[in-house]
Amino acid sequence: MTANNEDLLSTVSEGNIRIPGWGGELESAFSAYAGPYLAGRVISRHRTVCDVLTAYSADTSDPVIKAGISGALLRTGKQPVVGDFVVLLNQPELNSSIIVNILPRRTCLLRGAAGDGSDEQVIAANIDTIFIVTAAGKDLNPRRLERYLTVVYSSGAQPVIVLNKIDLADEPAEAVERIKAVAGDVPVVAISALSKEGVNLLEPYSGPGKTVALIGSSGVGKSTLINAFFDRSVQATKAVREDDEKGRHTTTVRQLFLLPSGGVIIDNPGIREIQLGDSCSGLDKAFSDIIGLAQDCRFKDCTHNTEPGCAIQKAVDEGIIPVERLESYHKLTAEIAFQAEKADIGLKRLEKKKYKGMQVSARKLREYKERS
Repeated sequence: MTANNEDLLSTVSEGNIRIPGWGGELESAFSAYAGPYLAGRVISRHRTVCDVLTAYSADTSDPVIKAGISGALLRTGKQPVVGDFVVLLNQPELNSSIIVNILPRRTCLLRGAAGDGSDEQVIAANIDTIFIVTAAGKDLNPRRLERYLTVVYSSGAQPVIVLNKIDLADEPAEAVERIKAVAGDVPVVAISALSKEGVNLLEPYSGPGKTVALIGSSGVGKSTLINAFFDRSVQATKAVREDDEKGRHTTTVRQLFLLPSGGVIIDNPGIREIQLGDSCSGLDKAFSDIIGLAQDCRFKDCTHNTEPGCAIQKAVDEGIIPVERLESYHKLTAEIAFQAEKADIGLKRLEKKKYKGMQVSARKLREYKERS
């Protein structure tokens, strides 16, 4: 058993254990499988294999199975990610376990492709709450928080903003107010993961069967927060640079941890910038104040730039909405439109390739018939 698996099992009481987060809909989906199949949940993903947590009992030596991914599943374009519930073809007599299917996902944390790519990347799946972790000091950036909120809302999970390192802030209450100015109704929890101050306020989100994921820049204290939940060190931590308070990536692999509370938490490598992908619905929620005021614009297709009768520009002039927030809204709107255009171009290329393949097949069929 690996050290990580020992950490996993040491938090579980004896007796029959179900996979954390398992429910009726998943049970129904899995009922189609019989024979040498197991249900499991991906706790970490490597290049060609996954570590999968399976249901087990107290006499099971290790509930974590290392499994490859079937070629048939890969050909469908599906890739299992941390948090996924999967179907395993388990053949212990052959020392073989293969992931053959991914059960329906409730939520997906996505990020758009960087550069010229058009495919979105699934970061993690089946998450109830996402902690957007930032730190008091130079990392506190309202514009970045708006970006994170847009992505989290689009995932289907509920966002919670965690302001870490309040013990290092001169005015922690002022930092909280800066966050609330962009957070809307999103809970803002101020903590010090190192001293564990305020960490108990996060416990309602991480109860039995609940899945929490962490996102945020490197150096904000995500690994330290996980250690605080366990009250011991399960994740390595590194100090940030003093000149700019930026950290180096401590976590290099996404990983799911089973919490003492019975919930699970997913750690992610530090993400300073995250591409938005198809996040239109998330944008509307993250900027609900702007979307609400836009109903009062004179023109239904108002772009909130220079049009007469623009309610948003009026709100900016009156100091109701900061000009920086409107600029951020315009920037993210343009980015989502660009990502959508990339995806459309990628789809057209795929259709063109598919059509070309059909033409080649038809030509070969004609040639075969002529020869016959």
